[in-house]
Amino acid sequence: MIREFLYKSKAKGELIKAFRSAGLFKHYKSKGGSERTIFPQIHDIHLDKVNKTLRYTFTLLNGMDPKEVKKKEFVFRQHFGRSIALEGDLKKYVLTIYATSTPKELPYKVEGVREAVSPFTLGIICGKDRNGQYNAFDLLKQPHILIAGETGSGKSTQLRSILTTLILTKKPSELKLYLGDCKKSEFHIFRKVEHVQCVLSSAKDIGKMLRGIKKELDERSDLTEIFEVGHIDDLPEEHRRPYLVVCIDEFVMLRKNEEIMDILTELVAIGRTLGVFAILSMQRPNAKVLDTTIRANLTVSMGFKLRDVIESRIVNTPGSEAIEVSGRFIMNSDNLYELQAPYLTIKKAKELLNPFIIAKGPVKEVTPEEPAIKELTEKDVFNDVVN
Repeated sequence: MIREFLYKSKAKGELIKAFRSAGLFKHYKSKGGSERTIFPQIHDIHLDKVNKTLRYTFTLLNGMDPKEVKKKEFVFRQHFGRSIALEGDLKKYVLTIYATSTPKELPYKVEGVREAVSPFTLGIICGKDRNGQYNAFDLLKQPHILIAGETGSGKSTQLRSILTTLILTKKPSELKLYLGDCKKSEFHIFRKVEHVQCVLSSAKDIGKMLRGIKKELDERSDLTEIFEVGHIDDLPEEHRRPYLVVCIDEFVMLRKNEEIMDILTELVAIGRTLGVFAILSMQRPNAKVLDTTIRANLTVSMGFKLRDVIESRIVNTPGSEAIEVSGRFIMNSDNLYELQAPYLTIKKAKELLNPFIIAKGPVKEVTPEEPAIKELTEKDVFNDVVN
């Protein structure tokens, strides 16, 4: 009991030092003229020995600007290390100090990934947190993903992991993938996978593909109306449709094509109930491309290393401009998470995808045609002998 009291007293002193360094205090003068310093009120200090975390709960003094807390988050990192999480709004805040840090590299392991996504209908693997726990979610519940990051940040590897995991965990009859590879460098390994309907690179071809998706959206919408159901999964068995995932890498290159952008906007607006989902990625987030309609419907954002605060703000992943480790990203879904993405090499991805490879398109005939064999009569045999 005494040991716990001493520990909490010391921990309280460390937080007050951080408040002082961050300028989060006020000076008050007493009637006698003496001056004293008032810091935010610390309500609770909780040590979790199982998860190896120390959690502070505190409230700001009236008149303190909440924006200053986020601005001075770097001060808390200087005092307590990089492995912290600071959450709160207006007055009440929770500061969590982690004894362990997020892994700097996370090899893609099929068993662990399968287990992480197993509770979900359309499981999306994200990565591991600083406690070594996998983070995953259901695309049906949190539809449409935006992934952004500079070259070498880990964005492409994350796309590879997400798509490979979907293929490993869903049957071709349950899921169909439509891939747009504007850089012509990312999706070639998926070209012959049974789930994959196409891998396209030109704006013309992607536009044609999206027009087909638009037609499918209309048909599914008509079906839900005819059968008076709220979701495509509630249709009668004979009218069920597979889930469709449209994944376009570097879709900012399509920004000048109004038709494509209009269809993508419609897809992210109504696709959830119709079983059609979008995964969009870009290196350089652009506010003009990510207009308010698209951004509002991309329910999950993954921000890998970005150039500056402006880009982080566009993607809605604060702090991603400060990331220093490849494969590390900030995810914004229902909360903010700092995660390390699984590292899946192209070589290993090919090995995992190999059981799903099929021949696409008509098989070219390589065997020369042979004349039909006719039934020989005794007369034919006689003539052959004579001749």
